[in-house]
Amino acid sequence: MLDFLDGRPLVALTGAGLSTDSGIPDYRGPGAPVRMPMTYQEFVAGPGQQQRYWARSHLGWARMGHAEPNAGHRALARLDPELLITQNVDGLHEAAGSRQLVALHGRVSEVVCLGCRRVTPRAALQERLAHLNAGWLAEHAAAAMRPDGDVELEQTDGFVVPGCAECEGPLKPHVVFFGENVPAERVARCYAAVDALGSAGALLVAGSSLTVMSGLRFVKRAARAGTPVVIVNRGTTRGDEHATYRLGTGCSEFLTALAAGRG
Repeated sequence: MLDFLDGRPLVALTGAGLSTDSGIPDYRGPGAPVRMPMTYQEFVAGPGQQQRYWARSHLGWARMGHAEPNAGHRALARLDPELLITQNVDGLHEAAGSRQLVALHGRVSEVVCLGCRRVTPRAALQERLAHLNAGWLAEHAAAAMRPDGDVELEQTDGFVVPGCAECEGPLKPHVVFFGENVPAERVARCYAAVDALGSAGALLVAGSSLTVMSGLRFVKRAARAGTPVVIVNRGTTRGDEHATYRLGTGCSEFLTALAAGRG
């Protein structure tokens, strides 16, 4: 497989499995417990759901914020593909030095107001939440982190969630929730990069089960155009039938070897 990819232009598509070596768990990897993240419809249903989300996310962010890029992230930065498409929201590709990047589902390091649409740094909200909830946080500091940066936590009563500093509107992490559409301009940029590969290039999928259509559509697009698809992932994926090559292993070792071979 390394020989097959040698010298080919690449577009890379990454998922949660790439970040497990950084200590961020995977929703769908082998042995992962079944967990369903909050949907967009649930989040906008009212203050109670937003309180539950932000209480969990505030604790999880404190830990995710300390995660560092692993060998797989660094290898992809060295590979410098034509475009790196990531389904992850953890920002580790940017931290590793990747620049030609589309964060398909957004970044958990940003917050958007659902009223005025103002986007602000997550760090500023973290400070406000910590100040307003010092006592509550001391009681719940040991909860376990989940893949999207929140934690397992049942009791969120008493957690105070501030509104937008500009208009007092409700705040949401600047990420695409389940049930929410990926912005059209991101999809268009990804399609253009995949279309440009042709049969001489390859779409490399690393650490994604391709369960959701937001990533699977690019695999289908490449396969229809005759572009080779290489999938590296522990466990099966929804895109396996379209794969030219399939490797059922972790990402870091393979990507490191690929980067070393391409100089």
